[in-house]
Amino acid sequence: MFLGESTTMLSYPVNLEPDTNNTYLVTFPDIPEALSVGDDEDEALLNALDALETAIEAYFDEKREVPMPSKAKQGQPVVTLPALVVSKVLLQNEMIRQGVRKSELARRLNVHMPQVDRLLDPRHSSKIEAIEAAFRTLGKRLKISIA
Repeated sequence: MFLGESTTMLSYPVNLEPDTNNTYLVTFPDIPEALSVGDDEDEALLNALDALETAIEAYFDEKREVPMPSKAKQGQPVVTLPALVVSKVLLQNEMIRQGVRKSELARRLNVHMPQVDRLLDPRHSSKIEAIEAAFRTLGKRLKISIA
């Protein structure tokens, strides 16, 4: 799918446990910074996506590689990132691997820094063409498939 990653999406396994307050606690083994709760399992899992995206923002801010999800155990719930967020996670990770800073990416793309900041903001609705261009400057190609 993307950059030779072995998975077509980023689906993070979660631990869903009843809490002492008659709520459910969600934790992510791969992203320990992401925690969520909900009044029932459905609400906890819905809130978990927001918690996961918030934790990913912190990884971006700290210029740390976002860990890839481990394989879920049979019957274990997962939270799947939206495709646009997946592409941004993979872009950020590739930049870190190659040692490319945001200023260098801006120079290569011939754009201003705020445009790169938005490109690397998981919550910003970037255009896929801009992400494709960023991958090209890193010598990579974005491939999308439907399963």
